[in-house]
Amino acid sequence: MKLPPFLHKYFWDVDFKKLDSKADGQYIIERILEYGDEKAVNWLKKNIERRFIVSVLKNCRSLSPQSANFWAVIFRVPAAKVLCLNKSFLERRFNHWIW
Repeated sequence: MKLPPFLHKYFWDVDFKKLDSKADGQYIIERILEYGDEKAVNWLKKNIERRFIVSVLKNCRSLSPQSANFWAVIFRVPAAKVLCLNKSFLERRFNHWIW
């Protein structure tokens, strides 16, 4: 399914016309959970199965800790089950490359 035009602003770095909710579901969910407003999230909940959204939340590496924690509370997912909230992941994420 093609995405509605009001979601275009969340996909500035890709060809929006080529995005498909089935083929690119994980990418779309990640972007909306990280940057989406209420209208975008309502569209997401209405058009994507809850268990798929929760699965992406649990396994996503691109969400900020703040967004991941917020959505874990909303979807009632224990923080321990959200990959990007694991201590080891957070330590790796914030390590800087030393020249």
